[in-house]
Amino acid sequence: MPLSLVERFLRGLSLSPDRPAVRIGSDVVTYREVHDTALRWAGALMADGSPGPVAVLAGKSVTAYVAPLAVLYAGGTVVPLQPNFPAALTRRMIKVAGADRLIADERGLAVLPQVTGEETAVRVLDTGGIDDRFTTIPVTSQTGISAPVRTTPSDPAYILFTSGSTGVPKGVPVSHGGFAHYFDELDRRIDFRPDDVFAQTYDLNFDPGIHDVFASWGAGAMMLAVPPSAYRDLPAYLAEHRVTVWHSTPSGIWMAREMGGLEKGALDGLRWSFFGGEALRCQDVRDWLAAAPGSKLENLYGPTEFSIGITWHRWSGEQSERRGVNGTVPIGKVHDAHDFRLVTEEGEQSPAEGELWITGPQITSGYLDPADNDGRFVEFEGRRWYRTGDRVRAHPDGELAYIGRMDSQVKVHGWRVELAEVDHVVRECDGVRDAVTVTRSAPHGTELVVFYTGDVVPEPMLADGVRAVLPDSTLPRRYVHLATLPLNSNRKVDRIALRKQAQELS
Repeated sequence: MPLSLVERFLRGLSLSPDRPAVRIGSDVVTYREVHDTALRWAGALMADGSPGPVAVLAGKSVTAYVAPLAVLYAGGTVVPLQPNFPAALTRRMIKVAGADRLIADERGLAVLPQVTGEETAVRVLDTGGIDDRFTTIPVTSQTGISAPVRTTPSDPAYILFTSGSTGVPKGVPVSHGGFAHYFDELDRRIDFRPDDVFAQTYDLNFDPGIHDVFASWGAGAMMLAVPPSAYRDLPAYLAEHRVTVWHSTPSGIWMAREMGGLEKGALDGLRWSFFGGEALRCQDVRDWLAAAPGSKLENLYGPTEFSIGITWHRWSGEQSERRGVNGTVPIGKVHDAHDFRLVTEEGEQSPAEGELWITGPQITSGYLDPADNDGRFVEFEGRRWYRTGDRVRAHPDGELAYIGRMDSQVKVHGWRVELAEVDHVVRECDGVRDAVTVTRSAPHGTELVVFYTGDVVPEPMLADGVRAVLPDSTLPRRYVHLATLPLNSNRKVDRIALRKQAQELS
């Protein structure tokens, strides 16, 4: 029987009651301490009324890890928020989620006066040190409950926010059942152990961060919050903390490489490496595994609407390279009990290539605003499907290879251009480390701009490489060298920033 998120923590508690559950800098808390605090905070939330959605406004702190568990213990729904987001955006998320209670750490409390207002009044759990500017929910030694509240698989565990093409965040309720199915898949193929140390790189409002927390806690292992400064000397940092499990976006690979952290055998303490959130390049995998020769590596794929992840591919060297597209690693097979279909632009099902549609037990019930469902959730043959917007290619055995976003295929002077293909060709040029192609508006129509890192390469050399796959009329108009590619808050390449920069070029 798949375990709920709460049951996963309780399993870890039984395995490692007095071992560290989480470490942030010099702050270390044990499983027993996390459990006792979560019971006390949960009781306070319940004494204040039915929990419902509870916002957690916190950076990476002890509060940020204990608070979600407390909300789940109380039978509520976690709404994770970031203190460094614009106040207006956070205010809107609180309103959309319907959260009237909030747990905050020191950073969250510092920005809370800018976030709250007449339409977003919240009561704040008094975890200590909260001043009289806020209406508080008292926490005492008597407020604790003896055991977590039971929930059903259909109850929402988290409300996460994802930005659509308009940049307006959409609320995604993710059920206990969806998470249980995801982690059951993980448990059946991965041998996590109590002596593992997980490197936690993601922010906790991003669903891969939830993977880190409950994959670690389900094994009774320790989770280590990794600060950005760790990349200055990643081998020394991972060795000092005896890290055995790594998880990040592929951008983490090139950050480590830029700092000289991928020397042969430099990461030899790793047992497992996971990457997701962006297309994973085969060359990056080769570089990472040269530094981490004892690690198994998986490429994880899945939209928020499918409870963290829905496919996985275990790296197998040359076979993985042959099955990928444009130099990227396959995204693998969909989880058990799920089905997929590939749909062409004409709306026809294809056995080989098209937009990926998926259905199965991990699918969310839909966005908080039903109007957002249009065009994403569709009924077909009596089943409800999610349109991912991703173009993929299927092998006969059902394994999938990622090609690119459907909206990354653009028309330039009437020709269809796949931006991921341009990226791949530029990366193959001598001296280029990474490349991202974006579009910009011009008087004569749409044109392409390529941003790349690595050595400064003469534009004619780059253009010669691209000319092999594109007609002259569609060749990029500019090739811009950058020291590093900009990243957004989820540590993915910030394509919005690059498009803005491209538009401002003379």
